Amino acid sequence: MKKIVFASIALLTMQLGFAQIKVPAASPTETITQDFGMGKLELTYSRPNLRGRSVFKDNSELAPLGKVWRTGANASTKLKVTDQIDLAGNKLDSGTYAIFTIPGKKEWTIIINKDSKNWGTDYSANDDLFRFNVPAETTKESMETFTMQFTNIQPESCELHLMWGNVDVKVPIITHIVSRLNEQFEKALSADNVNPNLYFAAANFYYDIAKDYNKALTNVTKATYSNPKAYYMFLLKAKIEKALGDKASAKADAEKCVQLATEAKNDDYIRGANMLLKSL
Repeated sequence: MKKIVFASIALLTMQLGFAQIKVPAASPTETITQDFGMGKLELTYSRPNLRGRSVFKDNSELAPLGKVWRTGANASTKLKVTDQIDLAGNKLDSGTYAIFTIPGKKEWTIIINKDSKNWGTDYSANDDLFRFNVPAETTKESMETFTMQFTNIQPESCELHLMWGNVDVKVPIITHIVSRLNEQFEKALSADNVNPNLYFAAANFYYDIAKDYNKALTNVTKATYSNPKAYYMFLLKAKIEKALGDKASAKADAEKCVQLATEAKNDDYIRGANMLLKSL
């Protein structure tokens, strides 16, 4: 009987030896991908929890003030850029970089480091590309898990937030795309046999991004000639005319949008056009 018991224990031990057991990481990794400008931003970092420990204080257990911090846990925090951006006036070409920081009471030093393959604590200032300072804000509510997030996404700007405990740090990011897109649209629009949909794309660009309302109106007008039942084009045309101060034309095209959208049974555009009419 004892031999059978021992055999069973040996078999159980052997089975456990081959078992695949996945234990949750203490500081799980997160990867964020954000479309931005004419490229993408990809951030990979580990997210430690406070668990009752102090952070961002003199000699605190976590990320003490005045000392280089890996900006997360485990491996170095990585920022991948696919199109050139500016960080506080510093140009950063496409590539993958490490982000280190030095927390301070009123401001932080952000460090962009070219060595993104080392472990997070293997920091060398010799690999720094540049440093810059940003303000540190105090928040009312405490963030238990270290969080990085892209916010306020605009065509040429966004912010990278670093939040933990009662601290929120905003890193401004800028890209320059208007001149490049303008050149591309001008070249495409000057070609023979222009696709009518290109006029609408150009109108959106000149209205939303470049803020060149005259060019926007020229292109949306050409787009509506080729698509006389495109209610969404007439709503854009009305918005452009309002921006140019031509309320009479904006009213007529908004009403045209309501008519066409009603025929197409599109409540969203009916509502949008009516809101525009109320604003005139």
